[in-house]
Amino acid sequence: MTAVGYDSFSFDVAGRSRPVLRKGDGPAVVVIHELPGPTPEVLSFGDRVAKAGFTAVLPVLFGVPGRPVSRPYLLGEFARVCISREFLCLSRNRASPVTNWLRALCRHAHAECHGPGVGVVGMCFTGGFALALAAEPSVLAPVLSQPSLPLGITASHRSALGVSVEDLERIRDRMAGGSRVLGLRFSEDRFCPRARFERLRRELGEGFEAVEIDSAAGNAAGIDPRAHSVLTMDLVDSPEHPTRQALDRVIEFLRERLREDPAGR
Repeated sequence: MTAVGYDSFSFDVAGRSRPVLRKGDGPAVVVIHELPGPTPEVLSFGDRVAKAGFTAVLPVLFGVPGRPVSRPYLLGEFARVCISREFLCLSRNRASPVTNWLRALCRHAHAECHGPGVGVVGMCFTGGFALALAAEPSVLAPVLSQPSLPLGITASHRSALGVSVEDLERIRDRMAGGSRVLGLRFSEDRFCPRARFERLRRELGEGFEAVEIDSAAGNAAGIDPRAHSVLTMDLVDSPEHPTRQALDRVIEFLRERLREDPAGR
């Protein structure tokens, strides 16, 4: 299993080393893969980021780069990360410890790739990590694609954001200063509940932009009500399809936030 076209390096923080894949040139965009790992679909998204004029930086948190999704692979990695101390599946007011490593990676990527700052795209299990990283000054373009932690066991979990009170206050302050957060979800996605986006709207106000794709039964685009992964597994790569339009909005958002010239020249 390989990540064709990507360079790789090891990044160490406080004795914890992980592989990181890298491709492209320009301001860095840290793409945090979903379960079960950096699948071909996640790598394809990284390709799009690189093609758009950015350096795609893909840390490997779990799984095998390039390995296709299968039910045993998915369930095996889910079980592994759920017992890991680095990932918190049920914590409502605390980010997973792995976000400290990711903050350091964002700072490293900014120093290496220059530009005004970095973008971060979290997906599914890691979607909320992008929100936690929005408290990091180097992060200018956080994207939350179907953020699924904490798991929606209770009503309070379904509306929880998985960040500390202190970080949420920092993020609010950044929103007041002009920062922005982009969120994506399917309307019927039970893993990324509607209540979570309602909470984001309350907490971040105009700083939060939501793209919610209609996946109700009988929707015009024929999207399965069970659809979950906006940018990868459930992406339909047709210009008129809502998922492709969502992907295009992500690229546009990254350009808006990370280009050097505010006029876009």
